[in-house]
This record gives sequence, structure tokens and C-alpha cells, in this order.
Amino acid sequence: MANILVVDDELGIRALLSEILADEGHSVELAEDAAQARACRQRQQPDLVLLDIWMPDVDGITLLKEWGATAQLTMPVIMMSGHGTIDTAVEATKFGAMAFLEKPITLQKLLRAVEQGLARPAPRLARPPGSLQPEPAASFVDGANAGAAATMGYAPQPLGPLPEQSFALDRPLREARDAFEKSYFEFHLARENGSMTRVAEKTGLERTHLYRKLKQLGVDLTRNKRG
Repeated sequence: MANILVVDDELGIRALLSEILADEGHSVELAEDAAQARACRQRQQPDLVLLDIWMPDVDGITLLKEWGATAQLTMPVIMMSGHGTIDTAVEATKFGAMAFLEKPITLQKLLRAVEQGLARPAPRLARPPGSLQPEPAASFVDGANAGAAATMGYAPQPLGPLPEQSFALDRPLREARDAFEKSYFEFHLARENGSMTRVAEKTGLERTHLYRKLKQLGVDLTRNKRG
């Protein structure tokens, strides 16, 4: 199967993920910090990396940036965190992560993310060595949708051209977040032709919770409804 590198400073997390992935037939390498992860990356050239964000020496986002800046981001990287936010997920995807898993990680979400990661082509290597700046996104909506999808444990899929949108940032955080969430759900409703069942599955929300959320945000539930 695949060679997967698990990077996490918690012994219990490393052991659990290693056991699950080995049961699926994968070869697993373990690292407890960035230094060990660098060494494993050089030695094994993994097919996929599961990378914790909060580590004591160098955090996962910094290591992800480093790999991207030195042309070493040749494998899909799935970020993990027990304290993740949408902002963290968006930042991770900007620097090359293909998904974001929130701890505690369920077996279903782990295996689905790993399967999707291994099915994806290697990331583009467009950043020059020494640069830690992310590539400009095609649009804010493109990057934001990818980040939000990642927080649900789904790999962002290529969306193609999107209509230009912008979000006013000079307003209270709650208003800005509501505007983003409304666009996020409208995007998925349009993509799934108004199917609440499929949108609930894609976004990782229970259907009743999803319906309440859409009503709260003022999303027009009839606009994309299938005829």
C-alpha cells in the first residue's frame, strides 16, 4: 500500500494512528517532533504525511511552510489539531495542506482523508527556495471554501473558475464569519443541486443542525432546490 509518516508529539496518538493505518495495510513511520519528521522525510520520501499542528519545538504550520519553501512538499499533507479553527485550516491550506482533521479523529474521517490524499496528485512546487510566502489564491472564496471543507475532514477538491467575491474585513468578527459561512453553504447547495442530504454529508453536519444553521444565516433554501 502506501508509506505514511505520522508526526505528533503525543505517544498515544502516534500509537493509535499507527495501529489503524497498519491494519489497513500501510507502512507507517513515526516522528514525535519536527527534527524527526525532517529526517523521516529525507530517508523515506513518504506518500502522505499526517502532521500535528501544536508541537513543542517547531509547530506543524512552520514545518509545512519549510517543506514548501525548500521544494520538499512533494506529498499530500493532512494537518491535525485538537484546537483547530477555520482560520487555522485556511492558513494550512494556503501553505499546501490538502485537509485538516480535528482531534479526536474518528476512524471514518481518518480513513476517508487518507484515501482521498493518496488519490490526489502531488502538490505544485511553485515557491522559490527561501520564500515562506504562500502562492496567491485564485480568489478568497476558493481558499476559504478549501479551508472550511478541510475542517470537516474532507480534502479540498479542484473547484474550477469561481465568480469573484470579496468579504469586507472592517466589521465585527461575527458578521465577517457569518458572511463567509453563508457563502460556504450556498456554494455547497449549488454544487449539490439543493440536496440537503448531500450537503449535510459533505459538510459533516447533522441534517437538522444544518437546516437550523442555514435558516440562521438567511440562506435561500429554494434557490437551488431540485425541481
